[in-house]
Amino acid sequence: MAKTDLAGRVAVITGAARGIGLAVAALAASRGAAIAIWDMDEAAAKAAAARLGQAKVSTHILDLTDAAAVEAATQATLAAHGRVDILVNNAGITGGNAPVWELPVAEWRRVIEVNLIAPFIVARALVPHMRAAGYGRVVNIASIAGKEGNPNASHYSASKAGLIGLTKSLGKELAGSGVLANCVTPAAAETDIFKQMTAEQIAWMRSKIPMDRFVQVEEIAELVCWLASEACSFSTGAVFDISGGRATY
Repeated sequence: MAKTDLAGRVAVITGAARGIGLAVAALAASRGAAIAIWDMDEAAAKAAAARLGQAKVSTHILDLTDAAAVEAATQATLAAHGRVDILVNNAGITGGNAPVWELPVAEWRRVIEVNLIAPFIVARALVPHMRAAGYGRVVNIASIAGKEGNPNASHYSASKAGLIGLTKSLGKELAGSGVLANCVTPAAAETDIFKQMTAEQIAWMRSKIPMDRFVQVEEIAELVCWLASEACSFSTGAVFDISGGRATY
């Protein structure tokens, strides 16, 4: 079996009902993983499960910012699959676009809650089970915005910078345990999240990419699934760029 195969592994993927999360789920399933879809959109989650078209898929509908709901989903996932080997913290929102002085406080806080605090809550719930098993892979979906700070997106940029920091801390805390934690920093992909942004912001993001195109969700999925596999064995607390040349650090 190739080390990039995921046969026998169980992957929890947040926000897997669409976009990057669904692409990761589809690729991981094609490589043999059982998939637990954690999402708040029940109809979309069930449609995603049907699209994956295999028996080893469960859906769990929850608010990822609710610690009690996350713990309940953890127990339900363990009951359905018996274990958790992989966590992909993918769910996120942009929160619209405006300069700092025009962003509503509630909107700023909501983006931080969904993009940063939720991944912490989910990792806090699932990592102990990985540690107990002596094996696990955590992959956080950050963003190039977390490295560079996009104008008119301070809440999103700050949340993704925080997620990078969380990944680095978690990687160091888990080093030697058999559990690895890494993150990826994609450039923008054309997903439903674009609906939360202005046309001007979207055009600005594309103008910053030397390859002059948006990243495809399937390209992100390939990198994530490598990080989620046994083939990734010595990288932890690391940041993997997939920004079409926008950032090389």
